[in-house]
Amino acid sequence: MPYLISAELPRESAGSRFRALLDRPQILQLPGAHNGQAAIQARNAGFEGLYLSGAAMTASMGIPDLGIITVDEVSFFIRQIARASGLPLLVDGDTGYGEALNVMHMVRSFEEAGAGAVHLEDQLLPKKCGHLNDKKLADAHDMAAKVAAAAKARRDMVIIARTDAAGSEGLDGAIARAKLYVEAGADAIFPEALTTIDMFRDFAKAMPGVKLLANMTEFGRTPYQTASEFEALGYSMVIWPVSSLRVANKAQEKLYATIKRDGGTKAMLPEMQTRQELYDVIGLHDYEALDASIVKTIVPTAL
Repeated sequence: MPYLISAELPRESAGSRFRALLDRPQILQLPGAHNGQAAIQARNAGFEGLYLSGAAMTASMGIPDLGIITVDEVSFFIRQIARASGLPLLVDGDTGYGEALNVMHMVRSFEEAGAGAVHLEDQLLPKKCGHLNDKKLADAHDMAAKVAAAAKARRDMVIIARTDAAGSEGLDGAIARAKLYVEAGADAIFPEALTTIDMFRDFAKAMPGVKLLANMTEFGRTPYQTASEFEALGYSMVIWPVSSLRVANKAQEKLYATIKRDGGTKAMLPEMQTRQELYDVIGLHDYEALDASIVKTIVPTAL
């Protein structure tokens, strides 16, 4: 039912619900959802938590993932995804939008918007996608101070520290940073852009008892693995950050090319979500039923 009905809203905070999912023995699968519609579709497919990627979010806005957007812009996406799906959401917090006080403001803003978890990375601005080259790393102790600030600001949000150090400081450097971040208060660690299965395995062995997140992004440096394969390597969470946007963008590209070629959309009709399917996903009739002044919509019969 719509999020407007208080009885349908979760009684526990998003942070508590995310933490409960993370504490289960099986790996937590978090597909990326770049907007509210995608969030509903992921929930309807059976997922219990979601991920909001900075790369997908910025790409949907038509700009690159270079740390350009603001806390308020991200909070807008958090609110629509949390409202639409009702699921606990892990959010990409980039570098925290500044130093300690900025990180604390980010945590408070994201938690109030409905996020259950956030990850913070040890890059310097302008930050880059973790699978790209020449990333500039922050001093490890400066990053640890940000993690400590995030932990101090949250009520019960899960704080995940991401390290991009494997590419420049090697696996040992990434492990040393990860241990420092756990000491600073991180609930989990996200080792980004590991390039071999052995690296994933060795990182997990070096971090016993620590919750770990694996990033299964397409077209990156990480070899393709399934959720169960990551679980066997010792990982507690896996994300597919940009997958929903990649599929949607490819379909839209085909649509616009078809319209330009044919002067219409008829050839694309079999690949479209129908009007009825759209209304079912967003719960149009449920919203109409809440307001007796709205006559129930009759879906037109297709020509």
